[in-house]
Amino acid sequence: MEAPLESPRILFAGTPTFAVPALSALIAADWTVVAVYTQPDRPAGRGRKTASGPVKQVALDADIPVLQPPSLKSAAALEQMQALSPDLMVVAAYGLILPATILACPRLGCLNIHASLLPRWRGAAPIQRAIAAGDEYTGISLMHMEQGLDTGPVYATQRTRIGPRETGGSLHDRLAAIGAKLLLDSLPAICDQSLTPQPQDHDAATYASKLDKREAMIDWRRSALEIDRQIRAFEPWPVAQTHCQGETLRLWEASPLAAGEAGARLAADTTGQPLPGTVLGSSSDGIEVATGDGVLRIERLQAPGKRPISAADYARAHAVDGILLG
Repeated sequence: MEAPLESPRILFAGTPTFAVPALSALIAADWTVVAVYTQPDRPAGRGRKTASGPVKQVALDADIPVLQPPSLKSAAALEQMQALSPDLMVVAAYGLILPATILACPRLGCLNIHASLLPRWRGAAPIQRAIAAGDEYTGISLMHMEQGLDTGPVYATQRTRIGPRETGGSLHDRLAAIGAKLLLDSLPAICDQSLTPQPQDHDAATYASKLDKREAMIDWRRSALEIDRQIRAFEPWPVAQTHCQGETLRLWEASPLAAGEAGARLAADTTGQPLPGTVLGSSSDGIEVATGDGVLRIERLQAPGKRPISAADYARAHAVDGILLG
């Protein structure tokens, strides 16, 4: 939806790729984005060269002033924002804490594009937690920000089904696009204050804690379904891992065998009841591993210092049948 003739003065705050569709949509629809806040440039990549975030580049390409304060807690940061006379601040994966003074600075407050159906999955990693938990649906919430962690009232939501083979990466991209559209559809009513945000049910809240690299290691005692969800949720970061013959493999793709096929595969194992993590065999389809409940077929993996390859190619080059992963 295009901006009204007298477009409110909007600040945009975001840093990674998730925020790009929303900012691009505002620009394309001729909303008045008076400045873009994004995190300071940081060293990135193997060369550790200073790099700008994706949002900064979009803003520069559109000749929008870019502000990169290391914090918004100082009096100087507040004065700088006040000088912009903002009506609304749109926030999408910005990454810095907004103190009460900043939240109150824009005339209409601050609006957050959150990647879950609040109050489920408040916090830093809602996309990955939804997949790992086996949720059937997730979505986007447009929330009026307050000092609590994603506790503010919600203007609008858009629900979407999580696909059976959805990954953290693919769902991230879909939700970013959904968020941009929902923002444009809702912004006129938010700005003219004809849309009233509705309070969340705080008793129903769940929390999506920040991802930790230590969570990447697979516990083969879990079920094949749970491990499959872990692998999909942690793609593209931190990527699920397992120990294999003295090295750590990153697992990019896998799928649980259907109950009947898994039962037959386990019954065919001559060792009796294989321990979770036991490689039952390999084929052109991948490497089959016993879990705490069922069988998981690893389909694509990555050895240290190597590029991802099919699990079948890895098995042809390594003697994996019968070994114990973990």
